[in-house]
Amino acid sequence: MNLAQSQKKQLRSIGHDLHPLVTVAGNGLSENVMIEINRALFDHELIKVKFSVGDREVKNALIAQVCKESGSTLVQSIGNVALVYLSNPNADPKKSNLER
Repeated sequence: MNLAQSQKKQLRSIGHDLHPLVTVAGNGLSENVMIEINRALFDHELIKVKFSVGDREVKNALIAQVCKESGSTLVQSIGNVALVYLSNPNADPKKSNLER
């Protein structure tokens, strides 16, 4: 899903105050980590994922893999944290980071 620059700007401003919900560490992107990322995206729509893998190329490959497997869109990547978005029209307004 491609986002317009104005949409990305709005999502970045919402994501500024968020804390990472999921951390991808040395074991990489395991099945359980992907399940947690998918659950978080379903509930919150906009989440931060922290990557503690050391190498920039590995981190970028993992970010691309997360987006591909979850169907989400990368909004922004700064340092070891990626802000990803997946629209959920049936999201619970109490949980969604976009509805607050």
